[in-house]
Amino acid sequence: MTRHLIPALIGLATAITAFATLAPESEAMAGKSPLDLTVKNIDNKEVSLGKYKGNVVLIVNTASKCGYTPQYASLETLYQKYKDKGLRILAFPSNDFGGQEPGSEKEIKEFCTLRYKTTFDLFAKVATKGEAQSPLYKFLTSKETNPKYAGAIEWNFTKFLVGRDGAVIGRYKSGVDPMSPEFIEALEAALKAK
Repeated sequence: MTRHLIPALIGLATAITAFATLAPESEAMAGKSPLDLTVKNIDNKEVSLGKYKGNVVLIVNTASKCGYTPQYASLETLYQKYKDKGLRILAFPSNDFGGQEPGSEKEIKEFCTLRYKTTFDLFAKVATKGEAQSPLYKFLTSKETNPKYAGAIEWNFTKFLVGRDGAVIGRYKSGVDPMSPEFIEALEAALKAK
């Protein structure tokens, strides 16, 4: 009888070892905040997102040649209205959908600041999906790290709302304008929370 258990125990030990080698990445990220990550800004400088902790943060993937691109104006209006209450907007340009962000970081920065007069924070272009997916978007789309709001990014201008405690508290599709009543209500509730 013991002879029959040995192969089963060896198989179990192999399975546990295989799982242990896969688990560290998801374990390392589980329970953390997207604000625990470091990214590059539009000027290619490293930025710890930890500097935004204590604020309400809106993370949005953007594009300059999209039907939703006019939301840059709404984002700026929102930022001007709520920045003194603790809102921070983090825009991450991405060329993942329809090739709608083909420009360089310099071109993107000029487009945003000249055309839409944006003053909120712009970051370097990122991949929101696929093998080159950035660590930030891995965090936001993974069930292990963001169980309530995980799932693939479907298009440009998908929005994630992060509360003052660093937890993701909402996800909004591209078609939800940042100045819509639905979004404003959630934002104001988040800003009131301490």
